[in-house]
Amino acid sequence: MQNQSFVTEFILLGLSQNPKVEKILFVVFLLVYIATLGGNMIIVVTIIFSPDLLGSPMYFFLAFLSLLDACTSTTVTPKMIVDLFYKRKTISFECCMTQLFTSHFFAGVEVIVLTAMAYDRYVAICKPLHYSSIMTRRLCGTLIGVAWTGGFLHSITQVIFTLQLPFCGPNFIDHFICDLFPLLQLACTDTHIFVILVFANSGSFCIIIFSLLIVSYGVILFSLRGHSSEGRSKALSTCGSHITVVILFFVPCILIYARPSSAFSFEKNTLIFASVLTPLLNPMVYTFRNKEMKNSFRKIYRRLTNTKVEKILFVVFLLVYLATIGGNTITAAAIIYSPALLGAPMYFFLVFLSLLDACTSTVVTPMMIVGFFYERKTISFEGCIVQLFAIHFFTAVEVIILSVMAYDRYVAICKPLHYSSIMNRRLCVLLVGVAWIGGFLHSIIQIIFTLKLPFCGPNIIDHYMCDLFPLLKLACTDTHIFVILVFANSGSICIIIFSLLLVSYGVILFSLRAHSSEGRRKALSTCGSHIIVVVLFFVPCILIYARPSSPFSFEKNTLIFANVLTPLLNPMVYTFRNKEMKNSISKIWKRLIVVSDKY
Repeated sequence: MQNQSFVTEFILLGLSQNPKVEKILFVVFLLVYIATLGGNMIIVVTIIFSPDLLGSPMYFFLAFLSLLDACTSTTVTPKMIVDLFYKRKTISFECCMTQLFTSHFFAGVEVIVLTAMAYDRYVAICKPLHYSSIMTRRLCGTLIGVAWTGGFLHSITQVIFTLQLPFCGPNFIDHFICDLFPLLQLACTDTHIFVILVFANSGSFCIIIFSLLIVSYGVILFSLRGHSSEGRSKALSTCGSHITVVILFFVPCILIYARPSSAFSFEKNTLIFASVLTPLLNPMVYTFRNKEMKNSFRKIYRRLTNTKVEKILFVVFLLVYLATIGGNTITAAAIIYSPALLGAPMYFFLVFLSLLDACTSTVVTPMMIVGFFYERKTISFEGCIVQLFAIHFFTAVEVIILSVMAYDRYVAICKPLHYSSIMNRRLCVLLVGVAWIGGFLHSIIQIIFTLKLPFCGPNIIDHYMCDLFPLLKLACTDTHIFVILVFANSGSICIIIFSLLLVSYGVILFSLRAHSSEGRRKALSTCGSHIIVVVLFFVPCILIYARPSSPFSFEKNTLIFANVLTPLLNPMVYTFRNKEMKNSISKIWKRLIVVSDKY
């Protein structure tokens, strides 16, 4: 690609060039980010652990909305906060494309979820007698699936548009993030057609759905004419929070896209509001204006403060989770802010591996920790399916990423002269994309298998999470065929890829015979950390799947190691055994100390 031949990184001008102003902005946005994550996670936990709320489609969608707000803020704010320490705010081409993809992905999903919530309110108010038969569990799950698919298609289209542009300089972006309009201004070509395509994909999408939302609420108002004043106020009170959130989300979008393409001067401030402040305000809207949410939060708070719990396990797993998130975040930050490391494919893949470890731990550990406060640990059917999807999704992506990292080491050791031409930027990005798509296909197949099973009781799972084998034991049907399908989808993938990894390292060892002892030692030192991580990851998987389907007694302990401890150990392996990683972390730490001493 032309653009990759000329520009390898962009320089963000950020929000201010004044060090004193940046110090204030750092404190402000750090507090905003912490409050955003805390507020949205409180909403998610409150809904998940309140069966009455989670059973309602409106709150089911709200849990996803809060998760999306936390993800949207995480896409933008941490990078912006860290950049406030740097005079020269650089972002690599790959990270720029990743930020572009994720910001548009989560925004696209949120648009569709807000539309689903409006439809839910329309059915609840205009067709109350048919509400439970229309807004079924299956329809809610389908709408969420459509939202995630739509967001992916929307964002991948934006990235494809951008990758077609040639960037030959300058590389200064007068913004705090990588977004389409600032990038279009840097392209070394006429971008009028691209502006039209961007408007067609983003602007029209935003405006059309916003118009549909207005029409839906117009229909609701029209249908309320025959209701009593008390009925109208009660019906509209359920819509108030949603209308406020819709306005907070869509008005900035319309201000960005429904305007002449040359007038970009106010886009920075508008995106600050949309990407940073709106995710903070949404949980406030839903808690301050909603009695059910406030009552549920009070119940959970009282239970946390009054109930005698398994304190040792709570403290241990809480510390493990915090260390996991901290360790993987430090690993990712050390690579992202070290151009020499990020330019190497091995470390580029390691960033994604750290992200996946943090996500895997987040899928399992927080719910397990909160469960220690409850004698009766319940999870809704929807929550169970979501956890099943997420754990298999992130695990499958990690399997493919580990395979890609093994291929990278093979090329580096066996074909060193062709390494830079083979492991180019396009191939690296393509392999990561294949990993995410492969993970999605694998996990969606597991969900389809599970949704085909009838569950008529009992409903007690002897486990700390929802996984396939415990669910198969509860199905009211013969599950032998399903066990074979699960093995074919999960077990065979795990075993085959592990075998391929063994073969790849066998080829590496075979090719090193002609090297000197020093050359062999140097080459193998680059593989040591990866081999340890592969063993930590695959051994528990093989213990689960490469065995007869009846004896499941040790699965719980094995999965504790795989889902909780392995994500903690991986960053230790890559930092303790890697001089480049330790040097990079040391440089960042010294830079932070210098900045703090300066202020």
